[in-house]
Amino acid sequence: MMTETMWEGRFLAVRKNGTWEYAERQGQIGAAVIVAIDDADRLVLVEQHRIPIGRRTLELPAGLVGDEDAGESLADAAARELEEETGYRPANVEELGLFYSSPGMTSESFTIVRATGLTKVGEGGGSAEEDITVHLVPIAEVPAYVRRARETGLGIDAKMLLVLDYATM
Repeated sequence: MMTETMWEGRFLAVRKNGTWEYAERQGQIGAAVIVAIDDADRLVLVEQHRIPIGRRTLELPAGLVGDEDAGESLADAAARELEEETGYRPANVEELGLFYSSPGMTSESFTIVRATGLTKVGEGGGSAEEDITVHLVPIAEVPAYVRRARETGLGIDAKMLLVLDYATM
């Protein structure tokens, strides 16, 4: 079947193939989702407002690969995004695998990376429009922390399921 473009914007397009409609990120830009653990065995999490759901969310740090430099490597993008969002620079970035966000609705994929050897080099917080709050949570306390965050009304990014499993191991 032929794929038809229903709508196209700067960053997203809505496509139709037969009766199936889905969103697609423009270009070949990927994303890195960062599991950053400091030397005190704390997970670095971020909280920020997300317009599509109209609330603040608790998430793993993440960002686009190649949105600023087309030749940027996954490791370089992950390190850059971690520093911008949290103020931590990693000594090591290890690729853990490719995942799909919601394959029934979007073609978007992301690669999970583990960042270790963290050094605090700045305040973080992202850009002015991101308004990111950084949280350092001991690994063993992540499930309870997420439960409390949900109870206070924060949205919980589904990618947090990856670290909830890790925290209970």
